[in-house]
Amino acid sequence: MTKAPRLRLEHIEAALEQIDPVFLESPQYGCEPLGDVLGCEIVLKVETQNPIRSFKGRGASLFVGRDAGTDALVCASAGNFGQAMAYACRAHGRRLTVFASRHANPLKVERMRALGAEVVVAGDDFDAAKDAARAHAAAAGARYVEDGREAAVSEGAGTLALELLRGAPHLDRLLVPLGNGALLAGVGTVARALAPDLRIVAVSAGGAPAMVESLRRGRLVRTPDVDTIADGVAVREPVPEALADLEGLVDDTHLVPDDAIVAAMRALHEHAGLVVEPAGAVGLAALMHTPDLGRGRRVATIVCGGNLTAEQRAAWLS
Repeated sequence: MTKAPRLRLEHIEAALEQIDPVFLESPQYGCEPLGDVLGCEIVLKVETQNPIRSFKGRGASLFVGRDAGTDALVCASAGNFGQAMAYACRAHGRRLTVFASRHANPLKVERMRALGAEVVVAGDDFDAAKDAARAHAAAAGARYVEDGREAAVSEGAGTLALELLRGAPHLDRLLVPLGNGALLAGVGTVARALAPDLRIVAVSAGGAPAMVESLRRGRLVRTPDVDTIADGVAVREPVPEALADLEGLVDDTHLVPDDAIVAAMRALHEHAGLVVEPAGAVGLAALMHTPDLGRGRRVATIVCGGNLTAEQRAAWLS
């Protein structure tokens, strides 16, 4: 017997009425200058123009609004999910503790604290911070919330695909950044239901291949470490539930090197006037690194985050 999918189109459609409107109806448009460079028609779905500069607000808002458990929540984050959870918890009067690695983006850590979260720095990378968060939640009797494991988080992310496909029908390919998998699972669920001929391309950083390799091999693949500037997709321990959610949703996978990511960030800045963090630029990086992916086609990519420190902007966008 085939197991029913956790994520449902009707739940994602209903989420449009449940998510804080500040995260909905994000800008999307065809970017002609980029299309001229790439030899294709390209649509950008820009998820950086909201209070946390990231798509993560959609899923966090939906999860916190739906969840009726303990008032104390715990999560781990490279930065954007923690900001999103902090924003949603503040709106609902709930306490949040976020665990972040010692190498987390300091701007993101500062914003999590400014939004009311207690931030605990632990571990050398994101997955080590997750281990510390789980242990803390168990000891404190708090609710541990894991990005990629909670269906509501993925369904919230899927709402951006409803907007994208309504405003940009007849796409040939959609390039989706792949970190923990919540974004890809939500978007893929919508696309399979509403645009079954649209090819979904999952993109991650070459220095963090665990999720892509897991999809390619059809089983969970762990890596001993990660080595990429794209902290938002730097996963070495895939979430089993997220991998299960992605079954049948992905047509192709790509890994891109850091130099291609920087080139894509600069192209987005030059041709679209956007300040984009590395994870938000991986879709465009794949199009630039492998031109045949887009050439002659109508493609879209999700610009999913824009949190850069002043030092990072100087290093990568100058």
